[in-house]
Amino acid sequence: MLDLDLLRSFISVVDTGGFTRAGERVHRTQSTVSQQIIRLEKTLGYPLLHRNGRQATPTEQGERLLSYARRILLLEQEAREVVARPLSEGVLRLGVPEDFAASQLTKLLSEFARSRPGLRLDVRCGLSVEIQRALERGELDLALYKRDAKGRGAIAAWPERLRWVASQRHPVNFNRDPVPLVMFDQGCLYRDRMIHVIEAAGRTWHIAYTSPNLPGIQAAVSVGLGVSILPEIAILSDHRVLKAADGFARVTNTELVLVAAADASPSTRRLAEVLAEFCSTMHSRTMAVK
Repeated sequence: MLDLDLLRSFISVVDTGGFTRAGERVHRTQSTVSQQIIRLEKTLGYPLLHRNGRQATPTEQGERLLSYARRILLLEQEAREVVARPLSEGVLRLGVPEDFAASQLTKLLSEFARSRPGLRLDVRCGLSVEIQRALERGELDLALYKRDAKGRGAIAAWPERLRWVASQRHPVNFNRDPVPLVMFDQGCLYRDRMIHVIEAAGRTWHIAYTSPNLPGIQAAVSVGLGVSILPEIAILSDHRVLKAADGFARVTNTELVLVAAADASPSTRRLAEVLAEFCSTMHSRTMAVK
């Protein structure tokens, strides 16, 4: 039987990239975590980590174990909660950005809600800046949102690489001013970055198309209404990625973060674990195809 504490330490080492930070997460010393990994490797009979100084990355066997380890711990936590669950679990208020994996995420949330009939799931979808403010005002229990990279106070974070995009089939004349921009509503991080980069280059711009949702932005770019900024996960096959040679400077990246309220309930923490695994999987797939 696999020791759950060893699995927790293994996951923490992989997530943080090293033994010291993993120890901080599981409240153990670096040497203790290192010994736990050695015990786990002896139990399984395979090396699970490549060790390079303070850095640690999973071996092929470690990659195989990782998803199983996460599922085992999630099931263990779920079993504990089911036993202690009251008849009614109340309301769980979740905020998510409109432009993040809508179809897959809604399916996941539906499955989570069906698994907990005593819980009422209340989901709010909107711009990241609105979601963040709602969490800070105490209107949400858990939130996924975009922010400037390398912030603090999140359960987990996934970097977003932003790219300038235009239509593949309907070229836009980049050499003419004003530059036609396709953008989200006021308050969007991508919108602010677009304007800053264009103006820093001494060029003028105009809003060619505005949409409150991702499909509208993607469609407007595809048909050649203008250029825009999108995270790599949202770039379509009929989009062309623009480079510095096209006259578009690099954009400062953002990150997707998962943040919970300070008084998060067990149900909220459970959903946070489910969302963290989902986002990690989505991020890994995106990196694999780039």
